[in-house]
Amino acid sequence: MPFTVADTMPGKKYGETSLGEGLQAIRKARGQTQVQLAAAADTTQRAVSYCETEAGFPPASGVIALAKALKVTTDELPGVKPPRVERAKDDPEARRHWKKFQLISTLPERDRKAVVGLISSLAAASASRRSGSMGEHNGR
Repeated sequence: MPFTVADTMPGKKYGETSLGEGLQAIRKARGQTQVQLAAAADTTQRAVSYCETEAGFPPASGVIALAKALKVTTDELPGVKPPRVERAKDDPEARRHWKKFQLISTLPERDRKAVVGLISSLAAASASRRSGSMGEHNGR
């Protein structure tokens, strides 16, 4: 059987992310700065930035350290698997909210989009009110 090389690289599949994109998204979702992640992974902020901007790919030990620091698997960093959602197991209110969010996933797609749109508009309105009230407070 002859070996052939394709003329072009295969396209990126839907849902795939690079290590840098995944690392940055998970870090931000966890509310961590590059400095905090670097300290947790026993590396430098410069190394984290280097990985996030895809200027370089860390060695396997670096990927493992970053994954451990972010409490994800190495498959979750580049987007091979979606990141798990952390929940407070001992917090009854967090469990109750989580159950509500799970119910949203059972809705038809059109309804899920409506719920997401509603949440987005409420969050934007809240942010607008906060920035407006801060501006009034600073102007006094």
